[in-house]
Amino acid sequence: MNKLIKKGALTLALSMAVAGANASDSMNFVSWGGSTQDAQQQAWAMPFTANTGIKVVQDGPTDYGKLKAMVESGNVQWDLVDVEADFAYRAASEGLLEPLDFSVIDKTNIDPRFVSDYGIGSFYFSFVLAYNKNRLSSEPTSWSQLFDIENYPGKRALYKWPSPGVLEMALIADGVAEKDLYPLDLDRAFKKLDTIKDNIVWWGGGAQSQQLLASGEASMGMFWNGRVFSLQEDGLPVGVSWDNNLVMSDFLVIPKGAKNKDAAMKFLAYSTSAQGQADFATLTAYSPINNESSALIDEGLNAYLPTSYSEDQVSLNYQYWAKNGQAISSQWNSWLLK
Repeated sequence: MNKLIKKGALTLALSMAVAGANASDSMNFVSWGGSTQDAQQQAWAMPFTANTGIKVVQDGPTDYGKLKAMVESGNVQWDLVDVEADFAYRAASEGLLEPLDFSVIDKTNIDPRFVSDYGIGSFYFSFVLAYNKNRLSSEPTSWSQLFDIENYPGKRALYKWPSPGVLEMALIADGVAEKDLYPLDLDRAFKKLDTIKDNIVWWGGGAQSQQLLASGEASMGMFWNGRVFSLQEDGLPVGVSWDNNLVMSDFLVIPKGAKNKDAAMKFLAYSTSAQGQADFATLTAYSPINNESSALIDEGLNAYLPTSYSEDQVSLNYQYWAKNGQAISSQWNSWLLK
């Protein structure tokens, strides 16, 4: 558990019921499992139930094919689902989602990068350059040094999946300015990755990425900032550079035809509130999407959150990936097999 959590951070001054609420009411919430969903349960679901009497039933993991099949069959068992941002935009374009009711959900203080008509941010995080201090004689400070095997030897840990992040990182390392990233120059990105392909160790999940970095199997790489923070909290010799940190977000969406849509809207209103986002950030070291949350977070923890490095951020283009992700995935898989 994060040492910076304030005692009672999740003990909110909430009434045990709201007028008109029925304690037997319930809704289904789907997320990715693991520590993230545990934190969503603790920071959002428990106080929400205490406040409204609406029970939040946990389910998962998120499965895009299953969500689509439910909507198309008309038998929707999920009420609120945590998805990747690019999928949220793609699913909306395919008619798979309910529009959000912003008379219930207050988006006044939500970072506009993380809100759309059909989805709103669950949290946001950054891909950062991190390194094992015991494996390097000098500390890297930019993505370009990730490609400098001679001066920064060792394996590179990179995220394996064709989603926003790796290709943008390669282009930035190759000198492409943020304003010129999109549309992605895929040939240039893959050519850059070719220069270190033999030195790449791929990771597909947070725990695996931590093991690669902590053990020194990879001397450096790109990682989710919350996973790096956890290693640092455990006293491991891990350093991080926030230069051009790549911003990613999960979105919360309501499948079209959800049986408990009204309850899901209320849950969205709480989970994206200043307090809800602050409590989740305190548990995870991922950033709140509500601009008022930072004032509710321990000052020491804020130093480890992407919100403190906004001037160094590159915002990934989820709409671009929603439109082009499947084509990019095909090219990505072909490149991996070469």
